[in-house]
Amino acid sequence: MGKITVETCHIEGLKVVTPTVFGDNRGYFMETYNYNDYKEAGIDEVFVQDNQSSSRKGVLRGLHFQKEYPQGKLVRAVRGEVFDVAVDLRKDSPTFGQWYGVALSEENKKQFFIPKGFAHGFLVLSDYAEFAYKCTDFYHPNDEGGLIWNDAEIGIKWPIPEGMELIFSEKDQKWPTLKEYTGK
Repeated sequence: MGKITVETCHIEGLKVVTPTVFGDNRGYFMETYNYNDYKEAGIDEVFVQDNQSSSRKGVLRGLHFQKEYPQGKLVRAVRGEVFDVAVDLRKDSPTFGQWYGVALSEENKKQFFIPKGFAHGFLVLSDYAEFAYKCTDFYHPNDEGGLIWNDAEIGIKWPIPEGMELIFSEKDQKWPTLKEYTGK
């Protein structure tokens, strides 16, 4: 392997990937994805769609998922910094309803692998951020699901600096809580 290091957390399946960066006075080079390295690290996925978005400071996107066509995602910040979060929605998981978050930035170059069965969202911490992600299934607009970002039962500790104005899409302000979504 050698080109990436992989950290796990208390929620099975989530992985933080740090690539090896080769830099000198001209700049840097890194592989952002190599199937063989990721497979060896336990991420044996076929990615079928790449997405990229830009957002300004205070934008909070999520928590999103697809219901019938779940997507695994490999996400990273190309520019700026985001706080990225995954919430376990796998019904039989011992960590169902728990969350994990990681800072992703153009400086740390970390990537976050989120397998199928998770809700996903992020908060932009820098003035501007470009966010890129690979997906294991195609986007199906009629299959969208989501959870409200501030569900007290999930208890995500968003690193919201004092005075930061949060910016949401209309739909991201209307998602249900986990309890409302699952009926449990």
